[in-house]
Amino acid sequence: MKLSTKGRYGTRALLDVALHQGDNPVQLKDIAGRQQISLSYLEHLVAPLVAAGILRSVRGARGGVSLARPAEKIPIIDVVRALEGSLAPVECVDDAAQCPRSESCVTRDIWIETMRAMEAVLESMTLADLVRRQREKSGVKSDDSGFCV
Repeated sequence: MKLSTKGRYGTRALLDVALHQGDNPVQLKDIAGRQQISLSYLEHLVAPLVAAGILRSVRGARGGVSLARPAEKIPIIDVVRALEGSLAPVECVDDAAQCPRSESCVTRDIWIETMRAMEAVLESMTLADLVRRQREKSGVKSDDSGFCV
């Protein structure tokens, strides 16, 4: 299964917020510039993250976005689900009625195991873990250059 640009760019944007937020929210134009994501596309990613309680949006001249809860309390699976929906690689995993052979299909079992393995990795990783990894890779406490996720 491939994550779409929504999942990849959304995770990068959240990591950027976690690395750059201070007393003030992080402006979307700054995130877009650092991450080389169009501002209009980034705006579309923010709405589901706000709805999921991952980001908080602040309007006004000093507005922008900030984390709605500590990075340690944001599992990456929450981010991916908010932006991508189900992680099921095929429809029958979420809805056995999609296929008349679902109950006896061994390939469906493989797709279920695949999804569970992916979920386990994403549940075990938090945004704080990504921040730590980014800082280790960059060798500095704060990374103002872009990064790749």
